[in-house]
Amino acid sequence: LDADAVVADLYRSGGAGAAAVARLFGPAVLGPDGAVDRAALAGLVLAKPAERRLLEDSIHPLVRREVGAWLARRELGEPPPAVAVVEAALLVETGTHHAYHRLVVVRSPVALRRERALAAGWPPARFERVLEAQAGDQERERVADYLLDNSGDRQALTRAVEELWVELMEDASCLDSGRPLPVRRAASETRNVKGERRGGEA
Repeated sequence: LDADAVVADLYRSGGAGAAAVARLFGPAVLGPDGAVDRAALAGLVLAKPAERRLLEDSIHPLVRREVGAWLARRELGEPPPAVAVVEAALLVETGTHHAYHRLVVVRSPVALRRERALAAGWPPARFERVLEAQAGDQERERVADYLLDNSGDRQALTRAVEELWVELMEDASCLDSGRPLPVRRAASETRNVKGERRGGEA
């Protein structure tokens, strides 16, 4: 589940997120159709920590509710999936990562992230403000169960994800059989899941 897609749905006209944003910041952050103008909202809150916290305090509970409902529906599946994945940008910053069995942090050098963001059409100022609003790399990696390297090409990332999936399935097997998960490793001990194959691994 992509948490940003959940936010986008909440920000649609008539959505609970759109109503919350309008209450906080007025109708100027809504487009003609009544949906949240995300560019206008970002320009308002990214450079103002107090406003950003107000927004997060209002929207994050709505996102958590929707994510919780999605996970509950997965549990009711016949059979339920062995692994359910939620992708979100601020799990560590909000402490929400504690609600999950495993935390995977995807990492790449800041310069590469900037290059990719600008290539995708982000204004440079927006990238810098988003970067400032997020936890630092060391903070995220310190609490990660797995580090996924995304500094290579798509093929390397695909191999890395395939290797990671094997480990996540092993974790799921532990939970399914009632065995405790292996103790989370500190960042210095966390195996960096890279794109190249290593001896003994599929």
